Amino acid sequence: MDQASDFTTISLSIDPDGLARLSLDRAEQANAMNLAMARDLRHAAVELLHNSDVRAVLISSTGPVFCGGGDLKSFAAESREHVAAHIEHLTIDLHAAVARLARLNAPVVAAVTGSVGGAGMSLVAACDLVVASTASKFTMGYTRAGLVPDGTSSFFLSQVVGLRRAAELMLTNRTLSAAEAADWGLVNQLAEPDEVRARAEALARDLAAGATGALGGAKRVLYEGAHSSLEEAMERESSIIGQIAASHDAREGIASFIEKRPPRFGCSDD
Repeated sequence: MDQASDFTTISLSIDPDGLARLSLDRAEQANAMNLAMARDLRHAAVELLHNSDVRAVLISSTGPVFCGGGDLKSFAAESREHVAAHIEHLTIDLHAAVARLARLNAPVVAAVTGSVGGAGMSLVAACDLVVASTASKFTMGYTRAGLVPDGTSSFFLSQVVGLRRAAELMLTNRTLSAAEAADWGLVNQLAEPDEVRARAEALARDLAAGATGALGGAKRVLYEGAHSSLEEAMERESSIIGQIAASHDAREGIASFIEKRPPRFGCSDD
């Protein structure tokens, strides 16, 4: 299924094996986030959330920059009276997109080629797994432009790198090399520039072959548990594993383990 024609700033397609490919497609503008891209991302995320065929999502981009952040030229074009509403419309759509990607059972993998700034870094932090080029660089850049971080970075960035390091990135606009980003936990794997897409796709395909419901349950207990009391985390784990245990994938996974054979996930429940 190819839905690229529905969008003007991104492309979206879904392979027969359930791998969804979402690509940022404003290469001439460094894939900077404008109103149209935020809106397209929201629509794409809603489509993915309600498509039961989606088993993993691969986010990539066209051109040499993964995402340069917000489209500051579009901000500057707004009058002082209208710029606040302009940016609020943009962030509402962007945040709605990220929230729905986070709620997917399907794992979200980012293939980061080139540099990442601002809203692009927020998007990377919100992905479940990240494969980046050894030549990539990462910076927040918001306060350098007199702005405040958005794109859910106040939630996800502090979770993946820690509060002190997130504060350093936001307040000093420090640029991280790819190696530093991996050391800090922002990136899971590094690859040579011409190998990033293939490495990320292989990872996403492995995840697409997995037990999607269990992967989604694991995401929920991990992300929600990070801000829960111990008792709340334990209750959530008990509830979700109980729900998942009744699924076909769980029955198949247990049976394959006992029978010492590869599991066959993704079949419909009886």
